[in-house]
Amino acid sequence: MRMRKAAALVLCWGAFAALPAPAQSRFPAVLDAKFQAAVRDAETGLDGVLGLALKDLKTGKTFLINEREVFPQASSIKIAILLEAFKQAEEGRLKLDEFIALEESRKVAGSGVLFYLGQPSLSLSIRDIAVLMVVLSDNTATNLLIDKVGMEAVNKRLDGLGLPKTRLRRKMMDLKAAAEGRENVSTPLEMLTLLETVWKGDILKEPFRKDFLDILAIPKDSPLRSGVPEGVDVAEKPGELEAVRCDSGIVMLPGRPYVICVMTTYLKRDTDGNPVIAKISRLAFEHFARLERSSEIGRVVSDK
Repeated sequence: MRMRKAAALVLCWGAFAALPAPAQSRFPAVLDAKFQAAVRDAETGLDGVLGLALKDLKTGKTFLINEREVFPQASSIKIAILLEAFKQAEEGRLKLDEFIALEESRKVAGSGVLFYLGQPSLSLSIRDIAVLMVVLSDNTATNLLIDKVGMEAVNKRLDGLGLPKTRLRRKMMDLKAAAEGRENVSTPLEMLTLLETVWKGDILKEPFRKDFLDILAIPKDSPLRSGVPEGVDVAEKPGELEAVRCDSGIVMLPGRPYVICVMTTYLKRDTDGNPVIAKISRLAFEHFARLERSSEIGRVVSDK
């Protein structure tokens, strides 16, 4: 009798083990399609041209619109300048705590505060200059940093990363260069690649990688930031020019970080650019946050 029971258990276990594994749920793909449709609606409703490169750093999944097209970067190009400064610091070619004197002849107008400071004198560390460049988008600080690291060095670094369409071609407020067509440019996909390379630690090692991201994550008024709830860091840099609005960054959603680069140009109304970037940012955050907190079939277990 005991032998027959044991044999029956073995047979039952064998039958259970032979059952096929449950099919992977299609629900995440359904949500992906709905998200893409919502983004396409936002893009279609914009009177201008929009580019998007979005990547889920957890799964590698991407969402792309005009991702290889070249867009003006405005102040978003300062991400590439910041990267070169930190890479040279890592290589020992400059020191972030080195001080640079602010000379009257090197001041330029536009965004920032350095144009109004330095009476009678002022010296700033390279790291402080980098912070002003990113947080206040200070044009004088940006030009000081370009002079320090070298425009050619920035572009050579970009070439080394396989980013031939991302180019620093002029300093800030160089209207003559801009009129001649020497604009600072990139593509949504290349900016995504640059930021992902930093995130993965392939170009900067610690502590330079962390400091780079910490500076980009200092809170600032930006469309990407406005689409993400408080408490979630966003390492990004927006940019604005006439008929152009853009923003590129990493949203550090716990468990589901993602890179998002949204660029607009040929805007009929300048005021339409940032709202559409903010809308896409909000759609992306809601999409990834829902996937992250849900099981494969949609169950959410919370402590509420």
